[in-house]
Amino acid sequence: MTRASGACHVAEITRTHGGRRYRSYLLRRTYRQDGKVKHETLGNLSRLPAATIELIRRAVRGDALVPPDDAFDVIRSRPHGHVAAVVGTARKLGLPALLAATRSRERDLVEALIAARLLDPCSKLATARALGAETEESSLGESLGVADADEDALYEAMDWLLARQGRVEQALARRHLTDGGLILYDVTSTYFEGRKCPLAKFGHPRDGRRDKLQIVFGLLTNGDGCPVAVEVFEGNTGDPKTVPAQIKKIRERFGITRVVLVGDRGMLTDARLREDLRPIEGLDWITALRAPAIQALAAGGALQLSLFDQQDLAEITHPDYPGERLIVCKNPLLAEERARKRGELLEATDCELAKIAAATARAKRPLRGQARIALRVGKVLGRRKVGKHFTLEITDTSFRAARDEAAIAQEAALDGIYVIRTSVDADRLATVEAVRSYKRLAAIERAFRSLKTVDLKVRPIHHRKADRVRAHVFLCMLAYYVEWHMRRAVAPMLFDDDDPVAAEAARRSVVAPAQRSPRAKAKARTKRTDEGEPVHSFHSLLRHLRTIVKDRMRLKSGAAIEFEKITTPTPLQQRALDRLGVSLTL
Repeated sequence: MTRASGACHVAEITRTHGGRRYRSYLLRRTYRQDGKVKHETLGNLSRLPAATIELIRRAVRGDALVPPDDAFDVIRSRPHGHVAAVVGTARKLGLPALLAATRSRERDLVEALIAARLLDPCSKLATARALGAETEESSLGESLGVADADEDALYEAMDWLLARQGRVEQALARRHLTDGGLILYDVTSTYFEGRKCPLAKFGHPRDGRRDKLQIVFGLLTNGDGCPVAVEVFEGNTGDPKTVPAQIKKIRERFGITRVVLVGDRGMLTDARLREDLRPIEGLDWITALRAPAIQALAAGGALQLSLFDQQDLAEITHPDYPGERLIVCKNPLLAEERARKRGELLEATDCELAKIAAATARAKRPLRGQARIALRVGKVLGRRKVGKHFTLEITDTSFRAARDEAAIAQEAALDGIYVIRTSVDADRLATVEAVRSYKRLAAIERAFRSLKTVDLKVRPIHHRKADRVRAHVFLCMLAYYVEWHMRRAVAPMLFDDDDPVAAEAARRSVVAPAQRSPRAKAKARTKRTDEGEPVHSFHSLLRHLRTIVKDRMRLKSGAAIEFEKITTPTPLQQRALDRLGVSLTL
């Protein structure tokens, strides 16, 4: 009998007994005896940890087992997952190609600036340092080949971008606007640090910073709120004065002949409609009436409250608005909110005015002088904007104020009522759709919140040159363009409502406040997605992706070989990358 020595290996044995499946791991030696292959079990490894079993399998296979600390040095680690998500989405959208057909240093820098605005919005100096090889706060600088850029290079890239703004906006318009479709337009302001920029002026402060100079910028989007164009104006520019430039842009630069422009009641005023919109063939609008115009309709009998006994909207006509449709809506919840707010403002104003009256009647150092008393009264009434609801009597030695109950009742009768006005024919746009189209302006309000506070932080602005301010705002708009698409792609993983059809179905009426879909309510209640994973905000998801790092490794052997290793994504991270349609390799 002849017996040849054999080799060892780890065998995995699977068997079923009593309806249950068992798995065993055996250390075996395989040898040949008398021409036959036989197996000898040397030990049962089944109770050992899986990692130990794997080590034994590799050892008997002949692999060299070296502790990781003895084999490699990690030279540096850079957060990478969030960079791959943002840059990958921008490239998937073709944004670099919109900037320039061929790759260049300037294009790479602008691509980095757009991504940096989403990843960590900060000054251009701080951005340059974050991109640099010395800090390497992320893999962004290396991935785009701009790790050596300083702030001057970034400023030059902004100048390069501004020169291409018109072409980029035209490309976005071709992609997202349709002839005869809705175009949303609104403006906002943001405060400015310093006093040297010619665009910075004192104006109506939407940020509440009356002590700061500001700029105004207007945003054009499609009907879904996807940004297409932005324009910067001086800080003291009124909303209606920005409209003609947008009409010219839409008609001449974008080449759209049939337009339905949607703007709020403070934007598309009677003067703008009469002078800028009505004379242009093919240009229609959707807006709303201001409170004095609604009161005039009610006083003339055209708007009767009995219209809302059985319904919450009705379409009327009036000779003061020839060729237009007026859609009167009543929202009971809005009526309650306005009544509550008015009551609180009146009560607070009563208390302040009573203090002034008491100051005129006190024995020691009484308030005297009609001008001085009127100045203090004006400050109180100007703060809460309810002066129209009070009757005042001011003399050199006294002051009395009383509520004008008739004026209050007249205004309260119209609480919750608003009137949509449009030039679009009923056969092109039904009554309900006209109201829904006007309410789409909420999409621009969401864009402004993202641009100014939540995500991109367009403010405060420190640039001194007017063109740099324009380039900064345009840069932020392009960053929001990327964010807008990213949010839609990963909406099921966010608190965002990812089921708009169900949300609209849950709404009792188009006049009623917007409702969240059952799925969105479930996410908010359980803080879990349908897959059982934690629900994220947009930026908490980016922070989670940030934990995917790119390590620079070096062998400790004499060869001194270096290579990169990217962290294996968690299931949640991989799902986010899959939804975005991007990979970790840039």
